[in-house]
Amino acid sequence: MNLTKYKALFILVTAVLALLVASPALQRVLVYPQTQFFTELSLLSSEHTAENYPYNITTGENYTVFLQIANQLGACAYYQVEIKFRNETQSAPDSFNQTSSSLPSLYNLTAFVANKESLEISVNFAFDFNINVLQANFNYLQLNGETLNLQGQSSSWDPQTNQFYGNLIFELWIYNSTINGFQYNDRFVDLKFNMTSTNTSFVV
Repeated sequence: MNLTKYKALFILVTAVLALLVASPALQRVLVYPQTQFFTELSLLSSEHTAENYPYNITTGENYTVFLQIANQLGACAYYQVEIKFRNETQSAPDSFNQTSSSLPSLYNLTAFVANKESLEISVNFAFDFNINVLQANFNYLQLNGETLNLQGQSSSWDPQTNQFYGNLIFELWIYNSTINGFQYNDRFVDLKFNMTSTNTSFVV
């Protein structure tokens, strides 16, 4: 009888059994390759909640929201948020076709975000507009201290909703070194407004 062979076999069987018993515990400490890479874009109200967003907009009044970008791409990423404003008939981002709005960006926010980190950006804005009987005419948007021209843009009165519609869009773009530029990341958040506050002066 070769005791050395039996001893080696006994050690091997014991090791295999030990691994099987310990496998649930190993799952807690083993690092598996990450298979899903994505970016999260979210919008929070001034109270840092997902409710009580500004809706009834008064001309000249200041509002605050927070954009949050969370990077789960596996590496540091360079982001750009394009901010656009539209009425009820103008181009909007299309989630189904994964396309951005064709409207030009009024204002861009850029930031580097490390992997598995998130960044919160404060957005302060105020609208200047006037209303006649059938149309709201937009003059400018004050955004983070900068005045953005909205002249020529307007919204027609909607008798079904009893409002003049406004829509502020935040599109997420990410830098692509292959094309040496920013590429739409198929993500956006937006704020829909009723531009008919009772505090707004009407022009006949």
